[in-house]
Amino acid sequence: MNWTDGFTHIDGRKVYFQNWTPDKPPIAWILLVHGLGEHSSRYQHVGDFFTRQGLALTGFDLLGHGKTEGQRGHAESYDEYCHQVDHLLSKIQETQPGVPLFLYGHSMGGLISLYHIRTNKPENIKGVICTSPGLATGFPVPAWKMTLGNLLYKLAPRFSMNNGLPVEGLTHDKSVISAYKADPLNHPHISARMGMDLIRNGQEISKTASDFPLPLLLMVGEDDYVISSKAIIDYGKKAGANTTLKVWPGGFHELHNEINKEDVLTTIVEWVKTNVAK
Repeated sequence: MNWTDGFTHIDGRKVYFQNWTPDKPPIAWILLVHGLGEHSSRYQHVGDFFTRQGLALTGFDLLGHGKTEGQRGHAESYDEYCHQVDHLLSKIQETQPGVPLFLYGHSMGGLISLYHIRTNKPENIKGVICTSPGLATGFPVPAWKMTLGNLLYKLAPRFSMNNGLPVEGLTHDKSVISAYKADPLNHPHISARMGMDLIRNGQEISKTASDFPLPLLLMVGEDDYVISSKAIIDYGKKAGANTTLKVWPGGFHELHNEINKEDVLTTIVEWVKTNVAK
């Protein structure tokens, strides 16, 4: 690949990305979209696992996350995220013509991925992997918070608050929890606009499950309380024959960081290889 790990410029802003590539030409190339408050370097072990299986992975830090520029936890709209996705997909396609492309989104990144396919209808994607997408919160949002959020969305969209992420619910692996808390690139911020967009887009995407046009691997932990596992399971049941729904018994939010993460990652690899062959 003739573009190397580092920064690329999108709309005048520096966006950090990195690649994990196998020694031989890859069977497929996957673009990763991470979740709220985290960054792409937390997926080092995912990239290493994929490369051992002949797959390549590109990860990048969303605007306002990790090493990418921008107010922490803020974007003017999901369309800004989609622009990042399109830019990097085009770079991969330009440098790796003919290699099948897949989109892999986790949590908020899963919702961004579903939103991107629905809104932009990209023609260069072979399939989508979504783990624990943020279709709905794992707890009801009080009416007063919704009212305040709608007000701030218009009057003070950059107003920042704590995202309320229950870090202990990410995984059963306590070493991952400790590393998350100690990582200075993780942050707890979310703006009024991003918070409301997360809720609104989750609601809208949930209504369009039956229209999803691509093969989809949709996975969620049965005991995930960061997001609503029920909302994801409902989406998967409505999404049609192109969707593979996998519910992991006892699983928490970050399936790729769970105790049985190798089984989870193997499921992704096998699904990708199956869809490359189609």
